Amino acid sequence: MIYSKVSIIIACYNDAHYIEQSVNSALNQTYPNIEIIVVDDGSNAETKAVLKKIEPQITKLLTQENQGQSIARNNGIRFAKGDYILNLDSDDFFEPSFCEKAVKKFQEDDKIKIVTCHANRFNEKGTVDVFVPNGGDLNNFLFGNSSLGSCMFKMLDWEGTGGYEEKLPILGFEDWEFYIQILKSGGYAYVINEILFNYRLREGSTTSRIRHERLDKFKLIIKKHRDLYVSNFDLLLEDLFNRIKREEFEKNKNTDRLEFRIGKAVLKPLRYIKSLFK
Repeated sequence: MIYSKVSIIIACYNDAHYIEQSVNSALNQTYPNIEIIVVDDGSNAETKAVLKKIEPQITKLLTQENQGQSIARNNGIRFAKGDYILNLDSDDFFEPSFCEKAVKKFQEDDKIKIVTCHANRFNEKGTVDVFVPNGGDLNNFLFGNSSLGSCMFKMLDWEGTGGYEEKLPILGFEDWEFYIQILKSGGYAYVINEILFNYRLREGSTTSRIRHERLDKFKLIIKKHRDLYVSNFDLLLEDLFNRIKREEFEKNKNTDRLEFRIGKAVLKPLRYIKSLFK
């Protein structure tokens, strides 16, 4: 039996403590035809030492100056020889059967463009929760990412879209924008109904750092895909107003709290006294 090759791309930046676990999860895949390409995105000396140690176990180690995740991923994929690409962040890891099950789904339905799964989200204390992405077609991705950032897709689709966005400052949203690119031509994202991915929650991670920039980055995606959002203008309008309503609800909830009212009452006379000296 001939097995299509899967290229596992691991972009690494200063992850000395976790990169080995990530690489081992790639090495331990039950699927028989894989290659592993690690891209060192300008890591520190400690991480480089770990990468040098594990280099004999992987297919290719690429080194570049720090240029960000999108460029690191694209550079890794350019060296790939697989029919399928699996992106894996260097602090996360897959269960051994993911590649085998993902490739099988691709072969069962040629309309599938992305294969993802349920994710165990954990920190140093253990499991926090289980995240279940929605999957689905383009409509499911217009206003939010319905897949994990680490998932499998076809090399042909990466080539057809030009890869991950490298110029727009959408750090943290590059996966979502890439999936929009893939699904614009049709097809859908399939979600394997199993926990096959482990996502590490870390303080100071990209996800936590960009939380306050979400709307600005979403605006850049809308501008890049202007025609797509114009054709779905009513849905866009509804989504934006729902975001405003949620923000107002959270704001009102905080101002109604007893602590806020007490604090306001205490500060009022102090502010009055302060105003007398202006």
